[in-house]
Amino acid sequence: MNRAIVLFTLILLGAFSIEPHWSILLGIGLSLFLKFTTVEQGLIKRWSSRILQGSIILLGSALNFQVVLEHGLSGMLTTFISLSLVLLTGELLARFFRVPGFISTLISVGTAICGGSAIGAVSPVIKADNFSIAVAMGIVFILNAAAIFIFPYIGNGLALSQVQFGTWAALAIHDTSAVVAAGASYGEEALTTATTLKLTRALWIIPVAIFYATTNKSQGKITYPWFILFFLGMSLLFTNVSELQPLVPGFKTISRIGFSLTLFLIGLSLNRKQLKSIQFSTVAFGISLWVLTLSGSLAYVYFYLSD
Repeated sequence: MNRAIVLFTLILLGAFSIEPHWSILLGIGLSLFLKFTTVEQGLIKRWSSRILQGSIILLGSALNFQVVLEHGLSGMLTTFISLSLVLLTGELLARFFRVPGFISTLISVGTAICGGSAIGAVSPVIKADNFSIAVAMGIVFILNAAAIFIFPYIGNGLALSQVQFGTWAALAIHDTSAVVAAGASYGEEALTTATTLKLTRALWIIPVAIFYATTNKSQGKITYPWFILFFLGMSLLFTNVSELQPLVPGFKTISRIGFSLTLFLIGLSLNRKQLKSIQFSTVAFGISLWVLTLSGSLAYVYFYLSD
């Protein structure tokens, strides 16, 4: 029954091209009424990851490779400074709020790099328990949902340019899916900037995971974001082969629908048990770290970044 409801909803989302921010709310709403088995939860997590990666790869067809390369190279230093400051701030805040080590580490890397993907990559390296993973994921998902609504509102209120907003979204929103959703709602250039810089930020999963593996002396497996290479490959191919350009509008549409489906599945993976298991101090820690990240990156793009 659950699978039939989910499948029917996915078909509706695809057919009517429902906006991403409504998709995640629909997913969260259904998650409060449906109970999924462990197998079903695994399927939801697996397919949300696969659809997101496929959607990002298809989006590469619409982005000029030279622009992607320029944004990526210039963003390496920016993202490095950003994640370093977030991880350091997370360490200090964790001591203040007295948040357990595994949970604080996972929330910090999720905030610093790319939300659920970073948590998924680092958790086996530090051998985090399932409870810590669930709590970190729950907080990140909730803040992601809030960001999709809050960021465009603030961006319009401050009259941020497309580049400013895209940069801000890429630096301050946790998951790639939410970054893309916020960027898409603000404009095409904001989407391009946000997606490229966010994927550059996501590349730091590898050195950060290696760092934790080294410091924790763990033999845990590191998950590499290989799909980013396919994203770059699509951009390079479509930039240099003009005969493929007629395919771009269709790929963009499929990609946008894919992002909506991904957010729905992410919302669906959040359940009552996760919400009830989260302590106030942990929530305060996650929100405080994110607000500081949001504020600091906003100050950067507003005062120092221009078109």
